[in-house]
Amino acid sequence: MELSNRQEQIIVIVKENGPITGENIAERLGLTRATLRPDLAILTMAGFLDARPRVGYFYTGKTGTELLTEKIKQFKVQEYQSVPIVVKEDASVYDAISTMFLEDVGTLFVVDNNACLIGVLSRKDLLRASIGNQDLNAVPVHIIMTRMPNITICYREDLMIDAAKKLIDKQIDGLPVIKDTENGLEIVGRITKTTITKAFVELIMDEHL
Repeated sequence: MELSNRQEQIIVIVKENGPITGENIAERLGLTRATLRPDLAILTMAGFLDARPRVGYFYTGKTGTELLTEKIKQFKVQEYQSVPIVVKEDASVYDAISTMFLEDVGTLFVVDNNACLIGVLSRKDLLRASIGNQDLNAVPVHIIMTRMPNITICYREDLMIDAAKKLIDKQIDGLPVIKDTENGLEIVGRITKTTITKAFVELIMDEHL
């Protein structure tokens, strides 16, 4: 977030004299309280300043980078998750390859009849199955898929930064977002490297608007 010269001046005044009232800040700048109100609101909402009734404004002591980090750490998976691309466990490898190509994704999630997660298919899994002379229409995906407990998952309430760390640590393209049910792990979304990249780019762009 780029600050105006006046906003920078306000921060300096509050740093040196806080807590300080809005009236006192305005007086030091030779302006009216009404003129400063939008600037003080922006600085407070952005986290540079904090305010207490009958006390005044004070500097939070945090840099723009620290404030940005704090904001990132508040993002939840549920705010950015997208629709999961799934196939049934009895689908053929050929059908799975077609689905991956048509949906333009790097990971497919395999579900049972209750829409519960039982496996994951990556590009590597499907490529490995394609090597050789076997009939891909005759090979069901449950034979080649990765099964639990070797599937890395996340929940809607998880932090995005934790989901990102799982993707990096496990060197995978996507995570299924699941919720616990009586029938098993119902898949309700997905988080991918692309999803997280978009979220962080949007945040940075917003910070500079």
